[in-house]
Amino acid sequence: MFVCVRQTQPLSNPDPPLPQLSLHSPVGDLSISEEDEALVALDWGWGSEQSETPLLREARRQLHAYFDGDLLAFTLPLAPFGTPYRKRVWQALMLVPPGTTCSYGALAARAGGSARSIGTAMATNPIPIIIPCHRVVASAGPGGYSGGDGLPTKHFLMALERSHPAFVPTAQTQLELS
Repeated sequence: MFVCVRQTQPLSNPDPPLPQLSLHSPVGDLSISEEDEALVALDWGWGSEQSETPLLREARRQLHAYFDGDLLAFTLPLAPFGTPYRKRVWQALMLVPPGTTCSYGALAARAGGSARSIGTAMATNPIPIIIPCHRVVASAGPGGYSGGDGLPTKHFLMALERSHPAFVPTAQTQLELS
């Protein structure tokens, strides 16, 4: 018996991949992704798709300047995907000055929720480094970090910011950083 099989065209992906650009950094390879002219992700590793858009080139330039110690504050449009609560936490986190830290509890007091919910928001931050979740510490130590190599990456980012010439430690920041 013969079965007639009609060959069809392969299904095309209805959603083209997001523009993405990768770069080398002191904390490993990073890939930044854009959607609707805003950054939506920063991931560890080299992306399979490489697209140079004006925004991604500017993000790469700012990340290089940050790692070179020439930039403390990013000026990039961000559109992280997350719940309204997590977006509120990430917005509050952006107010923590470079070279300083705040506790999960202090950020919870500012953004609402609990220290535990702040930890979950930090762990799901889609744009680490630029949304500086490395600046959040536990009351009894550095806490965790889900990016790169974990705590060594967090310590590196905190030390990088503290060593910036524009960072002038005060008694308050010295207490926060210890």
